[in-house]
Amino acid sequence: MKRMMLLGDEAIAQGALDAGLSGVYAYPGTPSTEITEYIQRSAEAKTRGVHSQWSANEKTAMESALGMSYAGKRAMACMKHVGLNVAADGFVNAGITGANGGLLVVSADDPSMHSSQNEQDSRYYGKFALIPTIEPSNQQEAYDAMFHGFEMSELHGTPVLVRITTRLAHSRAGVATQDKLGENTLRLPDNKRQFVLLPSIARKNYDTLLKKQVAFDEASQNSPFNAYFDGDDRSVGIIACGLAYNYLMENYPDGCPHPVLKVCQYPVPRLHVKKLFDECASILVLEEGAPFVEEQLRGLLDESGKIRGRMDGTVPRAGELNPNIVARSLGMEVHVGDSVPDATVPRPPELCKGCPHIDSYKALNEALLKYDEGRVFSDIGCYTLGALPPFNSINTCVDMGASITMAKGAADAGLVPAVAVIGDSTFTHSGITGLLDAVIENTPITVFILDNETTGMTGGQASHARGRLEDICAGLGVSKDHLLVLEPLARNHAASVEAIARELAHPGLSVVVQRRECIITAADTRKEKREEAQA
Repeated sequence: MKRMMLLGDEAIAQGALDAGLSGVYAYPGTPSTEITEYIQRSAEAKTRGVHSQWSANEKTAMESALGMSYAGKRAMACMKHVGLNVAADGFVNAGITGANGGLLVVSADDPSMHSSQNEQDSRYYGKFALIPTIEPSNQQEAYDAMFHGFEMSELHGTPVLVRITTRLAHSRAGVATQDKLGENTLRLPDNKRQFVLLPSIARKNYDTLLKKQVAFDEASQNSPFNAYFDGDDRSVGIIACGLAYNYLMENYPDGCPHPVLKVCQYPVPRLHVKKLFDECASILVLEEGAPFVEEQLRGLLDESGKIRGRMDGTVPRAGELNPNIVARSLGMEVHVGDSVPDATVPRPPELCKGCPHIDSYKALNEALLKYDEGRVFSDIGCYTLGALPPFNSINTCVDMGASITMAKGAADAGLVPAVAVIGDSTFTHSGITGLLDAVIENTPITVFILDNETTGMTGGQASHARGRLEDICAGLGVSKDHLLVLEPLARNHAASVEAIARELAHPGLSVVVQRRECIITAADTRKEKREEAQA
């Protein structure tokens, strides 16, 4: 045993390696990215041959991890909360196939939407899929959850969801490690039809999954991650879920005077909850994200008036928890520091100096001057900052890949020309199928693929599109006469505007690739080339 100072993400990664992980599959997305990056940097993982290459998207990551589980080895799929939407088909069905080798799905939620479109709560997905969920309250539990989760997955033959949130993912604490476990050997399922979800088999598997719920309830009731702490002041009993337990204890360094139920494994431990409900005058539910537990306690017809939390305004309905919010919900005095001086002007995010997207947007804006505004559909990446001044270039940003499909729908409605702006990594994540739809109908849209040859917004991970974009587009059927590659530089501005204007006027599908490497990664690329030349 040794102690390590780790981010929550790193604790998950180290815990998974120590628990016998054979492969991690992921698509970068804040706040989950550092899990896979830690494993990619691990000398031990390299020596063991642990798989750690990025996947094209979260769906392919989920399905690859399921395939490794099928082969009997321990696998993990990692993503942010909205990535779980992309992986949902395989994720939910994996509950019905079950697992062979241990299978963990880590979803990092982002309450307060620091870098996300919404603040959905992944615990609903665990309940929806009828599988156990672990929600660690600190970095040590994040590490330990890997051992516990893999063991539970193999014991019950089920995937296990691990849910964390931003503050746990990106804060550090000391972690005590356990003795390392060896990797599983290759072992196929005893039932060779287990993973064949034909309706006749799926119905039997689903019946098996329903029967497992009793065992899942018992596992939660006896879980080392759930605990009931008695207290003398029973005017209020507190249910503290995941990271909320940490915030609660920060307000009571000498121990909480109220009974506390710490919930870090689901299904919700019903007997513990009943004890708290029966013994306390009121119940306060503290949880990061949605009122997941509170809703279950209230039900449809609760008239007790005992339950307080996000639904009645005791805790704010939206946003992250913090120790002050928890203190206020308990009627404690809160000390708040001085406010930020009025003279301080917040600086909005902006594209990096020298970013290739700057020249791309300048050219696109000029080419669109002859048309009405409101016809540019964008996607998710650092180029989404084109929505802000001074560019004001884009009009939508909904989910990964939606730029092309929304532009197609708008064009089908008569908005011609319609423009889609998408990054190279987002294109291979979920833009390809939308482009195929446009190819089949020769829809009059102009697709701008802003190719900075990296996954820029999450730290410069390798892009699956690098060196392949033209071949992919041509393979989908894009006409070579309307497949352009431009270099977004100030000196090329006039030529770029002319070329873009020509494609906007084309009464069919056009693809314009704007290619110049990200200014941040370009320095690293030059350094690598120098080292290769010297070797």
